[in-house]
Amino acid sequence: MPALVPITKKLELAQFALLRAADVISAEQWQSRPAVNAWSAGELIGHLMCVERAVIGSADRYTQKPPKHFPVLKRWHLPMMLVEARVIRRKSPIPLDPEMLGEKEEMLAELREVRERTLAFIEETRGRDLSVYRWPHPFLGCLNAYEWMVMIAAHEIRHTKQMKEIAGKLPKVIAILQK
Repeated sequence: MPALVPITKKLELAQFALLRAADVISAEQWQSRPAVNAWSAGELIGHLMCVERAVIGSADRYTQKPPKHFPVLKRWHLPMMLVEARVIRRKSPIPLDPEMLGEKEEMLAELREVRERTLAFIEETRGRDLSVYRWPHPFLGCLNAYEWMVMIAAHEIRHTKQMKEIAGKLPKVIAILQK
């Protein structure tokens, strides 16, 4: 059973960095796309919430049943650093629900609530060995429940880079001070 402190620390640090990157984008530009086929900051946050909810929902379902056996070769997966590196860009297999989009502060508060649920799941299952529960990731291979938690953090780190790109491509808003 892996130590949970490094996993929860990685989740906390990843979200802290993402929120700092999101702070740069104004509420007025939250839904602005920096390019035709690019996501807005709001769409990016909606995607992160959707993925994290899906992972925790799956983890909850899988851990309610006896674990399935996977042969050693089926347990193989690509390293998480590929997720964080954002070298290979992929289309999300989970479509973005337009209903999730909202005002900046509301969405960031909801993102924090989603993370609180993830941390609560980790705490609720603290006494169990979740490494025996596995299910496939659409690109990485088969991950166990702990690897899925690390994937959430790696996914957020990946999209923090994207949030910084969005901020860099949006038009700069200049406030004019009047006396």
